[in-house]
Amino acid sequence: MNVNKDQVEGRAKEVEGKINEVAGKVVGDKKLQVKGRVQQIGGEAQAKLGDVRQDLKDSFEKGA
Repeated sequence: MNVNKDQVEGRAKEVEGKINEVAGKVVGDKKLQVKGRVQQIGGEAQAKLGDVRQDLKDSFEKGA
């Protein structure tokens, strides 16, 4: 199975978001917590998009 750019970038954004969320909790910064959660959700969406694109690409390559 190959990995595409959206999968990598999305998962990186998820990690970055989790770090920001936890940092916000530690220092009591609600704004940072929310920013982190939003980054995670955006990263999850981008990673899922990458998964779908890769699945389609793999399906076409198998069928060809």
